[in-house]
Amino acid sequence: MITAISPIDGRYASKVSELSECFSEYALLKNRVKVEVMWLLALCAEPEIAECRALTGAEEQKLHNIIADFSPSEAEKIKQIEAVTNHDVKAVEYYLKEQISDTSLHDVTEFIHFACTSEDINNLSHALMLKDGLATLIPQQQQIIDNISRLAREFKTVPMLARTHGQTASPTTIGKEMAVFSHRLQKQSEKIAAIDLLGKLNGAVGNFNAHISAYPAIDWIKLTKLVIEEKLGLKQNLFTTQIEPHDYMAELFDSLSRWNTILLDFNRDIWTYISMGYFGQKTIKGEVGSSTMPHKVNPIDFENSEGNCGLANAVFHHLSTKLPISRLQRDLTDSTVLRNMGVGFGYSMIAYKSTIKGLGKLQLNQLNLATDLDNAWEILAEPIQTVMRKAGIEKPYEKLKELTRGQTINRETIQNFVQSLDLKPEDKQRLLSMEPSTYTGIADKIVELLD
Repeated sequence: MITAISPIDGRYASKVSELSECFSEYALLKNRVKVEVMWLLALCAEPEIAECRALTGAEEQKLHNIIADFSPSEAEKIKQIEAVTNHDVKAVEYYLKEQISDTSLHDVTEFIHFACTSEDINNLSHALMLKDGLATLIPQQQQIIDNISRLAREFKTVPMLARTHGQTASPTTIGKEMAVFSHRLQKQSEKIAAIDLLGKLNGAVGNFNAHISAYPAIDWIKLTKLVIEEKLGLKQNLFTTQIEPHDYMAELFDSLSRWNTILLDFNRDIWTYISMGYFGQKTIKGEVGSSTMPHKVNPIDFENSEGNCGLANAVFHHLSTKLPISRLQRDLTDSTVLRNMGVGFGYSMIAYKSTIKGLGKLQLNQLNLATDLDNAWEILAEPIQTVMRKAGIEKPYEKLKELTRGQTINRETIQNFVQSLDLKPEDKQRLLSMEPSTYTGIADKIVELLD
């Protein structure tokens, strides 16, 4: 690990260990084996293919066991074959033939990889890898959403001075600001979940040419759909060339990138709130915040997450813009790029775990929040001029602008101005009783609408 070039496999290896089961070379080979075995089982179960006979229960179990018992050591056997063939998918075919050559299944060995092009196996394997990767990544995303939602509900009534363009603005609540991010992330999670992972099993140029040449009477669309959808849990795409066009992958990577962008935005806002003293951070015994300033507790978790979100998105962007493009029926530029899917997932997971860790260390500083609000009475210019408009008072905005812009404003200044206005008694009293900390609208009720 100490000599790894990529920090994913070095410094951060422990943070992404779950993804090795999804995106490693071993994972790719395991899924290739699974696809080949499922295809063979489907062929053997098809009555119209007499030469590929029906299997006994024990024979079917033998094939299923090849998948279940596939280990890194078995993957190494395939790599040894590949060293000779110089073709990774053909090596899987030869490996499987070796597995059954001295069993009762030896007579169906030539139906392994029957009528397939390499991309039939690869595209389904990559889709299965993405399926496994999402099953690992999505719970991390949901944990972030749940944690932010918890903060939203816990602090739904805690007032906070908002800032637009970095300047003091109408107050909100801590909870409402958290709810905005929770809602944004949840919406993107729903879009990710709705994306179909597609696959094809239709031969060298996508027309079932070889299939029809051997068995013209078989409904190959139906049979391949059975394997793709019922056995592998993917969605069939019939409109392909030699390769599945990867448009769904681009959609997925763009959606993951958008989710990460929102998280990056959240990280920056939390970083800013920490710098403003709205949040403190729990100290951990033994940790050092600065090499020279002992008092510091740096917001490193949110900084780490921000950086890794950026790296993940850089990879996802290249994947989404490159993969849908291929010369004519296909070229091999997609093959080397697809091997980096796990890199985008890896940087994303590092980011997610850092944000989760950072959220667990946050401590709200209500005193700082209250002090900030009490020093910003000028923000009540908004409700005052709004009520003045209601009362038909001429040029309310301009009058408040003259009162507040560049001036030191406090409770007395505001209340003296309100007292001078010709307003209905109930409107005047409402303005006189208002403070920056109470001018939060229905922020708390909006939080209650959070799913």
